Amino acid sequence: MRILSGIQPSGTLHIGNYFGMMRPAIELQDQGEAYYFIANYHSMTSLFNADERRRNSLDVALDFLACGLDPKKSVFWKQSDVPEVTELTWLLSTLTPMGFLNRCHSYKDKTAKLAGGDEDKVNHGLFAYPVLMAADILIFDSNVVPVGQDQKQHLEVTRDIANKFNNQYGETFVIPEPRIKSNVAKVPGTDGEKMSKSYGNTIEIFGAQKPIRKRIMSLQMDSRGIDEPKPDAEKNIAIQLLKLVAPTDVAKETEDKLRAGGFGYGDLKKCLFEHYWNYFEEPRKKREELVNNLDYVNQVLKEGAEKARAVATGVLQRAKKASGLD
Repeated sequence: MRILSGIQPSGTLHIGNYFGMMRPAIELQDQGEAYYFIANYHSMTSLFNADERRRNSLDVALDFLACGLDPKKSVFWKQSDVPEVTELTWLLSTLTPMGFLNRCHSYKDKTAKLAGGDEDKVNHGLFAYPVLMAADILIFDSNVVPVGQDQKQHLEVTRDIANKFNNQYGETFVIPEPRIKSNVAKVPGTDGEKMSKSYGNTIEIFGAQKPIRKRIMSLQMDSRGIDEPKPDAEKNIAIQLLKLVAPTDVAKETEDKLRAGGFGYGDLKKCLFEHYWNYFEEPRKKREELVNNLDYVNQVLKEGAEKARAVATGVLQRAKKASGLD
């Protein structure tokens, strides 16, 4: 079973990225052939600073390796180091109906957020994103693609495109199956909305101690006093985050104290920061080691790209032969 997943270097990674994508991907390393990439082509639809993209790409590599990605168990590379994926994107584009892309919720949402509904301000890359995503998946004969509910539609588009190609030119691509991460909790941001770089409501995985403490202590709470019971304690942002980083018994005890009353929000936030800081203690140490050994990090990406490209080249040639290009 070959598993494929990618993450964009569009900004500093946060705990929403960690619990939503990184930790599940790391856990899957022991369940099959794990293929993970830094999606720097995809980042070009929203990030236009070249130096920032280079820096972010390195940071993603450092963060992923520090959090437990094992190059002995997985193939890890930068998307742009396997240029065959863009060639396959064109082949797939010629069979992708415009209707597939027009119906994608992600494009509609991004158009509304980025341009207030003015499509002229939205680049073609955002519109064609699902085709590049399809190429990412199909070029590695991927069997399983872990996705959240927000990406489920894009995987359905990938399956439709692959089936259209296979029907037109003969059996060429493996049809991937989604693995919906329904057990991954929604990670709330500091404002209660879904944690996202675009909302500016994130808590970084490897942020400096003082700024992160300040950010956690500024979490939005309601106006109820310390002594008032909080029967809806499970809805509290700090409690939801605490359940991710604290032992189960500690999180439950803290939630019960908040529900009963007599436990202040300030103490709750201090508790959250302590457990957050402890949770990422070992990854922080590992990341410091990696920062001082960038040759190793670059070698991991180089070797990963070589392995990935060996697979991609074979699949691309298969597609070119099937479609009459070779």
